[in-house]
Amino acid sequence: MNNQKQQKPTLTGQRFKTRKRDEKERFDPTQFQESIVQGLNQTGTDLEAVAKFLDASGAKLDYRRYAETLFDILVAGGMLAPGGTLSDDMTRTEFCLFTAQEDLETMQAYAQLLLFLKGFTESERNKLAMLTGILLANGNISASILSSLFNENLVKEGVSAAFAVKLFKSWINEKDINSVAASLRKVGMDNRLMELFPANKRSCEHFSKYFTDAGLKELSDFARNQQSIGARKELQKELQEMMARGDPQKEIIAFTKEEMKKASLSEQAMISIIWTSVMSSVEWNKKEELVTEQAIKHLKQYSPLLKAFTSQGLSELSLLLKIQEYCYDNIHFMKAFQKIVVLLYKADVLSEEAILKWYTEAHLAKGKSVFLEQMKKFVEWLKNAEEESESDEEEAD
Repeated sequence: MNNQKQQKPTLTGQRFKTRKRDEKERFDPTQFQESIVQGLNQTGTDLEAVAKFLDASGAKLDYRRYAETLFDILVAGGMLAPGGTLSDDMTRTEFCLFTAQEDLETMQAYAQLLLFLKGFTESERNKLAMLTGILLANGNISASILSSLFNENLVKEGVSAAFAVKLFKSWINEKDINSVAASLRKVGMDNRLMELFPANKRSCEHFSKYFTDAGLKELSDFARNQQSIGARKELQKELQEMMARGDPQKEIIAFTKEEMKKASLSEQAMISIIWTSVMSSVEWNKKEELVTEQAIKHLKQYSPLLKAFTSQGLSELSLLLKIQEYCYDNIHFMKAFQKIVVLLYKADVLSEEAILKWYTEAHLAKGKSVFLEQMKKFVEWLKNAEEESESDEEEAD
């Protein structure tokens, strides 16, 4: 008799070795949360340290796969359960939007941190951009959060420009370009839109084509106009410095013509810049009786510069309007208008045709009655001189 016990059958079956290509990584948001929360709790509250941790973790953890979980953690501190509540049985982090200080500076920092992450898919980024555009249009958030789009890595990879297209389309659709312009000016970003592109593509031409092709011609025109304004301010500053140094007017004229060409400025735009530069290059006397004498002396000195940029009738008219505006805005110059115009007429900067056109139809409403009254006798003299000249020509014929 065989004393050995008979082995009972088992239900385990034969175990086969799984080939690596047949393995499929299990979707485990809980484990992902534990890894992220543990890391965040170790970094403390320093935003720079948090950003470094998240950036480094992106190489090991699949942000794209767990984008929703990551968003929950950074906003609410942990994964949200059905109904929008935080799961009680999960480890949480105090480093999240909902536990942050309630001030604009902190919110801006969180916005930069969230947009710095490249873990979201293109579709997810588009949705976030569209939502951000709507929130901006309705004043729910400040446009200062857009500073995060100028992150070097986002710009280099083209994420910033693509995000901006969706955002601005949504914003303009909700409001209009004027809303965008006002908000950007308020936070000092109206001149920074070119920075959405890498340095080698940072030009008006590239910006204009990119956003026009994307259906945002209004934004393209706004950016081009802002670039022009920026160039004008820089040119005005340089002209004032040249005048303050006492540079020869021939050099100033040559420099100005070159800069005018570079910036594609019209002569009308240029004469306005020159007038402002000339009038800003001196400290005016506070006494009204002395300021006129000082202005005449100063403008006589710079009449060759003004003459070099009034070769067209429209330029002369632009200059007259700038003079009128300046004299109206600066109370000490209210009585100096007529003397300034006569001086520039004698210096061949202004023609009688331009002065008469300004007097009869092209003047501004600012100080209209005062300045027209000042110019009345001189205009009558111009008209009489013109009539005498016509009579002489007829007699000669």
